[in-house]
Amino acid sequence: MPQLGTKGPAVSRIALGCMGMSGWYGPTDESENISTIHEAIDRGINLLDTGDFYGMGHNEMLLGRALEGRRDRVLLSVKFGAMRAPGGQFIGIDGRPQAVRNFLAYSLVRLKTDHVDIYRLSRVDPAVPIEDTVGAIADLVRQGWVRYIGLSEAGADTIRRAAAVHPITDLQIEYSLISRAIERQILPTLRELGIAVTAYGVLSRGLLTASPLRAGDLRTHFPRFRAENSEQNGRLVKALADLAARRGATPAQLAIAWVLAQGNDIVPVMGARTPAQLRESLAAATLELAPEDLARLAALTESLPVAGTRYDAAQMRMLDSEK
Repeated sequence: MPQLGTKGPAVSRIALGCMGMSGWYGPTDESENISTIHEAIDRGINLLDTGDFYGMGHNEMLLGRALEGRRDRVLLSVKFGAMRAPGGQFIGIDGRPQAVRNFLAYSLVRLKTDHVDIYRLSRVDPAVPIEDTVGAIADLVRQGWVRYIGLSEAGADTIRRAAAVHPITDLQIEYSLISRAIERQILPTLRELGIAVTAYGVLSRGLLTASPLRAGDLRTHFPRFRAENSEQNGRLVKALADLAARRGATPAQLAIAWVLAQGNDIVPVMGARTPAQLRESLAAATLELAPEDLARLAALTESLPVAGTRYDAAQMRMLDSEK
């Protein structure tokens, strides 16, 4: 197992992201979700990612039930700080030290555990110095409630400031064939400091696999899924499928294999909701890409660039990583 950064724990080569099990991409089947979690653990995945705002606590409660008798076999990565109204709307970020302690107290109860392995602010709070937020988590580390500290969607300067307060294991950030902005400044900074990447959005939320939109699907709010971008992105998706077929793989496996090929310090977080999706994702670990495969993929994304930003304009402005 690779180590999550120079200061972190040993983790599986692929992590399981559980967000989609709480209704973000349409209705889900809880028994099937729990079966997926159990199979992931049995197949060697030891890093599970959640957020206390996923389903307003539903995701943590689901994991609490799924991990009964299995908690010692996994590492729980938990995001906090995103506030939501009863109707589901996002209403801000809270990274104040007293809020950090409050968020964790509720997460421990929902997860049915006495500690969280990796704790991270979901978005950088512009009203609170990152030193204060990380310092509060560091206090929780010293008290035994948290084992490691991570970051999410932070820019290079913020990463340096956070790491000066306490060792950081990893940055969780979107990274895929078509979302590569971190390669300019963020990834070099992480590698200089010995911090890993836990990459979400590896399939660009199903765009790269032509996953259909469902009722209540969060993706209807994302520019890349809007009608005006469908023609250009459809050509990209088809070309990727053609390349995957030439390698005897699915588009999902090819996209995951590309991320795995970028370095052992990058761990894809796969959002499988069913055992079948999980098995497809795990098969990517056996797909070795030759230099010519990587060159073809680079040429593809250069000739057919994705249309649309990864979030809408308001959310993009919230991302410290995009500043």
